[in-house]
Amino acid sequence: MSDVIRKQYCVNGEWKDSKTDKWMEVTNSSTGEVMAEVPCCTVDEVDEAIASAAEAFKSWSLMSLSKRTQLLFKWRNILVEHEEELAVLCATELGKTLNEARGDVAKAIEPTELACAAPYITQGRASLQVTTGFDTATYRMPLGVVAGIVPFNFPAMIPWGWMVPLAIVTGNTVVLKAASKTPLTSMRIMELFYKEGGFPKGVVNLVTCSRKESEIFLTDPRIKAVTFVGTTAVGKHIYSEAAAHGKRVQAQCEAKNHALVLEDCDLESTVNAIINSTYGCAGMRCMALPVVVVQESIADKFVALLKEKAMAMKVGCAYDEETKLGPVVDAKHKQSICDWIQKGIDEGAELVLDGRDIVVPGFENGFFVGPTILDHVTPEMTVGNREIFGPVTLVKRVKNFEEGLAVMNANPFANGSVIFTQSGYYARQFELLTDGGMVGVNVGIPVPTAYFPFSGNKDSFFGDQHVLGIDGVRFYTRAKTVTKHWYDEHSAKRAMDTWEGTVERI
Repeated sequence: MSDVIRKQYCVNGEWKDSKTDKWMEVTNSSTGEVMAEVPCCTVDEVDEAIASAAEAFKSWSLMSLSKRTQLLFKWRNILVEHEEELAVLCATELGKTLNEARGDVAKAIEPTELACAAPYITQGRASLQVTTGFDTATYRMPLGVVAGIVPFNFPAMIPWGWMVPLAIVTGNTVVLKAASKTPLTSMRIMELFYKEGGFPKGVVNLVTCSRKESEIFLTDPRIKAVTFVGTTAVGKHIYSEAAAHGKRVQAQCEAKNHALVLEDCDLESTVNAIINSTYGCAGMRCMALPVVVVQESIADKFVALLKEKAMAMKVGCAYDEETKLGPVVDAKHKQSICDWIQKGIDEGAELVLDGRDIVVPGFENGFFVGPTILDHVTPEMTVGNREIFGPVTLVKRVKNFEEGLAVMNANPFANGSVIFTQSGYYARQFELLTDGGMVGVNVGIPVPTAYFPFSGNKDSFFGDQHVLGIDGVRFYTRAKTVTKHWYDEHSAKRAMDTWEGTVERI
């Protein structure tokens, strides 16, 4: 352990040694080796980060929109220049394949490009002569300090795509609580933000800590908004507590996305899409597709083909270009996934493919779980309704479209939902009736581009405005409506009523 790097936290553009006596390990998911330790920052250090952001807001919020946008243009290019470096780091600490990690970084760049459109997307509205002699305009104003609480599974995309770009381009400042399991990618981007990006000090600050220290985000009056991604239980707590203290909240939470596979689907293409969506990122994403609701008439054929293609996937080191399924994030998470697989078996599901005992030569201490398939999952089984967050596919069999839709909508989560069919009628009915907030028609991962909101429903989201798109702009801004009137030489002689001329009748 003597050679393990101890990381710092970043406040006011400077990296500082923590005074904590508690350190959290960051592992190489492919080897199991400890790469670094990050501090569980003290409450005083978290408070210091908030103070830095609050002070920076005074000048950053008054900087012209033109200058803030120019800095974001420059920042976008810096991310592109470092894309491969960041992808390798992401793959190493998290376990995503290189291709998946490149996508993680690309999904941080894409919202930054959206933020570069701020001069257009932040425009308000105005009308001259709304009543005689009166003009009214609505502007979008920054909120203040925003707290971003980040999960482990997208260390580039979520903090530096979903949170930072729209928050800062609209004039806010940010305190990020980076994920303690995968902080290194986010920390490296933080280094680039000041060293190459040239942003004013304190615009973004970064700490690592436990839930205990971050509770201050929910109550401190300097924090005006909290954006969170993580479990539903924590999301509900953050939403209720922060909202009770007058803060704006968006909480993106768990999912159990379902696909409905009808007998008229293109079976080969459907299975290919499901392999990609259910095992991509080792299932550690809220837009994975862990449950497949299959029409009984094709279920046997579907399961056989799914097993064949799953067994052909190369499981291996995350930063090997040929790997198709990398490890999960750490030993604790691997054990959780394996426990869920066993629970499914105990509940009565049929184990078609078991990935629990897979060993990768040369990487025997890595946190690998191979593709796993459980068939004949019924509605009362918890394994089919709770988020596992691993490379596990659950198959539910149904007689027809109506039964399949009912099974899907019975789930408490509604992040995404997908249908595979060649029928325009059933596709349209699905769009109309599914509870899923992000819907795919013959698309296994219906994640919209950053120009549209990431729009989960039910227990997958708590708040009023989703991340990204125009929803994101509105989340990070408040409306200010200004009514103006200019006096002339006759003004003093005119009668003034209760509404001072802003109500006008024929």
